[in-house]
Amino acid sequence: MSEVKVSIVVPIYNLEKYIPRCLDALVNQTLEEIEILCVDDGSKDSAPQIIEDYKAKYPNKVKTFHKENGGEWSARTYGLKQAIGEYVGFIDSDDVPEVTWAEKLYEAAKKNGADIAFSGYDRVDLDTGKTVSVEMTQYGTMNKEVDFNDDFIVYANPSLWNKIYRREIVKDLEFLPFRGCNDTLFLIHSYMSGVKKLTFIPDVLYHYYLRSSSQIHSLNTKDIENLKKYFLVTKENAQKLGIYDEFKEVLDVMVFLHLGISWIYMVSYDKEANMKEILKDAVKYMDENFPTWRKSKFFKMSHCFPKGFKFIAIWGVHLFYRLKLPIVYVWVNRFLTDVVKLEVKW
Repeated sequence: MSEVKVSIVVPIYNLEKYIPRCLDALVNQTLEEIEILCVDDGSKDSAPQIIEDYKAKYPNKVKTFHKENGGEWSARTYGLKQAIGEYVGFIDSDDVPEVTWAEKLYEAAKKNGADIAFSGYDRVDLDTGKTVSVEMTQYGTMNKEVDFNDDFIVYANPSLWNKIYRREIVKDLEFLPFRGCNDTLFLIHSYMSGVKKLTFIPDVLYHYYLRSSSQIHSLNTKDIENLKKYFLVTKENAQKLGIYDEFKEVLDVMVFLHLGISWIYMVSYDKEANMKEILKDAVKYMDENFPTWRKSKFFKMSHCFPKGFKFIAIWGVHLFYRLKLPIVYVWVNRFLTDVVKLEVKW
């Protein structure tokens, strides 16, 4: 096999029903110089045999690894450590990339000297096959420098599977041991580790399938505490790298968006959650550890209103927090989601 251009890490845990369609799309990629790293994370169904069958049929492309169950994060880290490609990407085994996924992302990255290449993707209802939404196409064809004074990097989609990373920059990173937000923190750490240039292509190259066991209704207080813990790890890493002073305002914005907005809303579906205490603790945590969230220039009316509805909504949530009424935000968002059936994408 010639030099590997793109390593593709596929964490495997059960899902025997969906793995063949994912691997069929990967072994038929139009970019020949790829390796497909299937990491079985202690599956209990026929998934281990399925990936061995693909390895036997495509020995020059498919590599298989079997480990004890440690969670999706550990399987991704394991695969990253085995990768040898110039770039590395991550695919979920129940989703389907286009056969041009690797080629188009790699060509965009090479053409523009980018450390990360992003593509568009769509979200598809698994039961009906209906396309629910199309994401990350709004930037068109564009290049962007990473700038800690620009909140663009806060809002650039963090999902792992619609991008490839320059492996040399991220090879020593590890996914953090908790569910949810791992992709966001991996992207943040890639910026901190030296990613300088991003490139975007509008092509929809990935089909993300929505299953009924969505995390949105399963978060609990333990998940909130884990998120808070690993944001502190991120802060400590920035301090160790000597970039915290320039990075802190962007980091504080990320903490507010993910903890104060997204996760606070999701944990509200946990019937055992004491939202009054959770909100009180979240505000105290942000004030003590990420204090610029209150007066950040990225939450000012002059910054948010020209950018459209999403940013106006974020400004509104930030206002509720400053007025000591964050529970009102939770009620409004629950009403929009559960009654009006309007999903607000933060």
